[in-house]
Amino acid sequence: MERFQMKIESLSRNEEFARVVVAVFMSRMDPTLEELDDVKTAVSEAVTNAEIHGYQGKEGTIDLDVRIEENVLTVIVKDNGVGIRDVRRAMEPMYSTDPSGTRSGMGFSFMEAFMDEVHVESEPGRGTTVTMSRKIGR
Repeated sequence: MERFQMKIESLSRNEEFARVVVAVFMSRMDPTLEELDDVKTAVSEAVTNAEIHGYQGKEGTIDLDVRIEENVLTVIVKDNGVGIRDVRRAMEPMYSTDPSGTRSGMGFSFMEAFMDEVHVESEPGRGTTVTMSRKIGR
């Protein structure tokens, strides 16, 4: 198994950094451009969710843990923010807790569309962990 971990501040500018770092790390798996784009989109959504919903614009950190085992890439995005009361409901398309009304509520749907597996664990007041995996090179 190959692995890297990093901690980033929950700032919107770090979303792009996280997705690029994951893409560079996964490049050793010789992914297709489509696989790269799909994973980058899923990472983007997970990090953005942590920043916007987990920390609600307040300071915090987001942990990334990325692993390669054989031909499977696993990305774990963890925050210590407000958590999710009802994970099942939060994962429904078009559901959003963003009071501004500017978010589409499609973050988890995109993650599920672009990754093979998405698992969300959350506890109110303690944060959320999103674990996503994808087989690279069918």
